[in-house]
Amino acid sequence: MKIDKLGLKLKTINPSKMKKTIFYAFALFITATLSSCGYNSSVQLDEKVKAAWGEVQNQYQRRIDLIPNLVASVKGAANFEKETLTAVIEARAKATSVTVDPSKTSPEDLAKFQAAQGQLSQALGRLMVVSEQYPELKANQNFLELQAQLEGTENRITVARRDFNDAVQGYNVNIRTFPNNLFAGMFGFAVKGSFAAEAGADKAPTVKF
Repeated sequence: MKIDKLGLKLKTINPSKMKKTIFYAFALFITATLSSCGYNSSVQLDEKVKAAWGEVQNQYQRRIDLIPNLVASVKGAANFEKETLTAVIEARAKATSVTVDPSKTSPEDLAKFQAAQGQLSQALGRLMVVSEQYPELKANQNFLELQAQLEGTENRITVARRDFNDAVQGYNVNIRTFPNNLFAGMFGFAVKGSFAAEAGADKAPTVKF
């Protein structure tokens, strides 16, 4: 403790305590800044998009996993169109080769993913149409069960895609709204892609049984 010329006692400032005070003040400032620029809300919405994308992947994977058994069942039908089966097998291979980074889901990558999955949907639709010409398939219990599972999966895919689009819309609106848009790029928040609307998008893809 020091004494000034007037005889008043002056407290000596502890350097350690001063550093802690500055640190806490800086931390409080950073927290307030991140909150005001929408960082926290952007993180939360980004995680919501990732979770929704995970469900989309789960449902598409479920469809992918059903195809080998479906193809095997159809092969048992006499003189079944080889071209139709080949188209399904090739479309499945292409669909599994196109991946999307869940941390980005860029419009370009998502468009490629959707195109590949769309080709598989068309190939499966063709397979089901051709199957109608084979009475033995209609009597095959295993084939009928696979049809039912595939139909249910198509419905789940539609729901998962819709939920994903809703999550992406909320995220994109958040990072593009002032003042969040001033800081979004700085923190690595970029606009994400969503599934494009298709004819009959309010219904499951056409897979007639």
